[in-house]
Amino acid sequence: MLDILVGGFYGDEGKGKVASYLGLKGGYTLAVRTGSINAGHTVNYQGRTWKIRVIPSAFVNPNVKLALGPGLLTSIEQLEKELEETNSKSRILIDPHVGIITKAEVLEEQRDEFLMKIIGSTGQGVGTAESKRVLRKLRLAKDFRELESVIGDVPETIIETIREGNSVIAEGTQGTYLSLFHGEYPFVTSRNTTAGGVLSEVGVGPKYVRDVIVVFKSFVSRVGEGYLEGELPREKAEEMGLVEKGTVTGRPRRVAPFNISLAKRAVRLNSATQVAITKLDAIFKQDKHVRDYSKLSAGSRNWIENIENELKVPVTLIGTGEDSLDMIDLRKEKLGE
Repeated sequence: MLDILVGGFYGDEGKGKVASYLGLKGGYTLAVRTGSINAGHTVNYQGRTWKIRVIPSAFVNPNVKLALGPGLLTSIEQLEKELEETNSKSRILIDPHVGIITKAEVLEEQRDEFLMKIIGSTGQGVGTAESKRVLRKLRLAKDFRELESVIGDVPETIIETIREGNSVIAEGTQGTYLSLFHGEYPFVTSRNTTAGGVLSEVGVGPKYVRDVIVVFKSFVSRVGEGYLEGELPREKAEEMGLVEKGTVTGRPRRVAPFNISLAKRAVRLNSATQVAITKLDAIFKQDKHVRDYSKLSAGSRNWIENIENELKVPVTLIGTGEDSLDMIDLRKEKLGE
């Protein structure tokens, strides 16, 4: 069956960490990526760090096959760079309908003062490329001879993988509240970033879905413009050790305390069946690298249980450090898996 992984806030929730952990421990045969090069996932595993934008984070398991869904956008340069860094060219499949961003789209977007100065675009050419796709002017992967050897039908591959009795994970991008349809328009991205959008981008219907895993961080962060409820002054964020920088832009992330109202709505918008919470150690520093729930501090356990009671969805994965395996896995206890 198909599991979907999405962000519950404004991106930067730690989806890369969760996806890499599930790639190692989730029993998946195939991992599919959606989104584009304007958002990055960070993976830390066995002393190495990767900052990737288009390759599925499950690449850390060499036995997992990888695919880019038809709704994805990438530049050939970024794709080749990541294939090299992750040593995954021998197991990648790229749908012929993947959109290709060229320097023309990047330059056009960077000249748009509204996007760059008012919205806070990352300037990667993604919005411009999406616009061209809608106008049927964008070039696709099938139009580039250098990609011929890795082109294939990704929706059909997903369906056949499932029919053979195997599991697939679809990795979403950014977060629920950057969705073109559900975020604070116009301070949003150029696609639907909810579970429904992920399904559309990978090209299969809802009957194949087993679980929707929504990822929240222990606090809220946001890059770029737009309202952020409860935003902390930078001095306070630094004092609390919550200062971060965006994976793609390097810009400081604005931060705020965990927002239960946003989390509840994200659970509903995505039809969440599981919740993952990352960076527990950012607010409960004594619990860094803990991998056994019973060894968490009482404060951490109470905090997790209160969130679970509010959301009415099981918290099955809890991140406590940078490494992919710094994870408390409660799927067996909560779901019987």
